[in-house]
Amino acid sequence: MPVRTIKLTVQYDGSRYHGWQIQPGEKTIQGELVEAVSSLVGTKTHVHGASRTDAGVNALGQVALFEVDSPIPTENFPDAISDRLPRDIVVTAAEIAPRKFDLMGGAKSKLYRYAIFTGRFRPVLQLNQCWHIPRQLDTAAMNRAAQRLVGTKDFKSFAAAKDKRDQTVRTIFRCEVNSSCVARDASCEEEMQVSCTQYAIHNTQYEHDWIYVDVEGNAFLYNMVRNIVGTLVDIGVGRWEPEKIGEILDAKDRTAAGRLAPPEGLCLMWIKY
Repeated sequence: MPVRTIKLTVQYDGSRYHGWQIQPGEKTIQGELVEAVSSLVGTKTHVHGASRTDAGVNALGQVALFEVDSPIPTENFPDAISDRLPRDIVVTAAEIAPRKFDLMGGAKSKLYRYAIFTGRFRPVLQLNQCWHIPRQLDTAAMNRAAQRLVGTKDFKSFAAAKDKRDQTVRTIFRCEVNSSCVARDASCEEEMQVSCTQYAIHNTQYEHDWIYVDVEGNAFLYNMVRNIVGTLVDIGVGRWEPEKIGEILDAKDRTAAGRLAPPEGLCLMWIKY
């Protein structure tokens, strides 16, 4: 059989896992996929991921890649792999990757969505998909601050202190704070609609208590989105004015930015190539 390179779309609830990347002695998303694919094809098969999501972070549009010379039809891989995965991980699509497909370097943009619930009581059925902040946030101020992050800038102040990369310039195409779940891109309408179902509480009387932060960029530093969200929340509670974003960017120092948002509210929505 000729070797095929298979591109997967993967969804997962990351609350029980120590992130995407395989780590000795830890349960990870990548580790579960390697085990499932290897079991299916009968030989040890490595599965690569496009984004190394942190412990507790969720995904609706993670992209993974593996090579195989099995006779299994490509269209059968989603069901066959999912049957061997835990219930909180599922493969939703499989296709043959184009020649010279670059899983990480070829990504043109990624969209992360962060969900915040501001209702009085904990949303117990969705605690793994949100940050519960039981107070009113100034979403208008948060959105004005978010607009100041759009463009090509040095985001060193929003990188984790242990991120030692020399190149910290990234391009943010969109950074928005909304109190409703709206599909902004027709080409991704299905994925965004899934997110609405996952992140909006079913009882309509609580819909106004949900806030969503969408950050789309070409690439991200370690903890960058969670640091952005934490900073926007600090602005939302009145600690800073939206104009503070400029000072934070100019400082190029993690201590200049706001708190680190918890991982549970973060979801990788999609990756475009």
